[in-house]
Amino acid sequence: MTISTTSRMPVPPGLVIAQQLPDLLLPVKIRRGLSGFLRNNPTVAIGGALLLCLVLMGIFAPYLGTVDPTALAPAKRTRAPSADFWFGTDVLGRDVYSRVLYGARVSLTVGLSVAVLSSFAGLTIGLVSGFVRWADSILMRFMDGLMSIPPILLAVALMALTRGSVGNVIMAITAAEIPRVTRLVRGVVLSLREQAYVDAAVASGTRAPMIILRHILPNTLAPMLVQATYVCASAMIVESILSFIGAGTPPTIPSWGNIMAEGRALWQVKPYIVFFPAAFLSVTVLAVNLLGDGLRDALDPRMAKSL
Repeated sequence: MTISTTSRMPVPPGLVIAQQLPDLLLPVKIRRGLSGFLRNNPTVAIGGALLLCLVLMGIFAPYLGTVDPTALAPAKRTRAPSADFWFGTDVLGRDVYSRVLYGARVSLTVGLSVAVLSSFAGLTIGLVSGFVRWADSILMRFMDGLMSIPPILLAVALMALTRGSVGNVIMAITAAEIPRVTRLVRGVVLSLREQAYVDAAVASGTRAPMIILRHILPNTLAPMLVQATYVCASAMIVESILSFIGAGTPPTIPSWGNIMAEGRALWQVKPYIVFFPAAFLSVTVLAVNLLGDGLRDALDPRMAKSL
């Protein structure tokens, strides 16, 4: 009887490292690709850096030399900016620096939440409206009706029906921004559904939901991402307007709109109360718009510098 034995040859360590080298170099390739993208798109880098700094400022506000933004100190009211109060104090003696840093949380939360919610709802409605012909007239007439109302008036009307809170402000602004995202997505879908690959998918018997997921949806993400940045900036401005006129967040919540509303009576004699929150709001909106412009230039093939 013959017994055959097979023995596994040991793999040289160098071969193991060579086989694992592509996986080990993957993070390096990702970093190089990201750095190259940012180098080729400086607008994205500048806007993203500014926005990241503002987000970190809001997250780490308690550790940046702040005090309780709602603490009252009537004996220290309307103090000018100094070493003790970097941005001065308001009419109730509250530290404006602390209120501005904590107010970044409210504005960024509202802006990002509205951008995510309105993009998701607008994407869903736009896909259905653009691809399903019989639903187009029904959905778009409703969207046209919402768009006929100015966003501020619609948000004020919705806030009048509810109590003031950050959540209600987010929902009111989201309802005003959904029609704009819907019309953008619908326009992209109307041009995509006439493409040859969509006709081929229909001729091969592919169902409509699979066509939307495989062929339509991926091509709508780039323009919708750019639109989401503009929605974020618009939402922060609308939130500040609502708070400024007393229809947004409650006065007890430090937001940039509330700070400016409380300081408008003393604008001529104590302009710093309004100046600092307005400056931070302007920088935040500028950062988001720079990010959106850079993404538009990077994702739009017609804006590409090289083929």
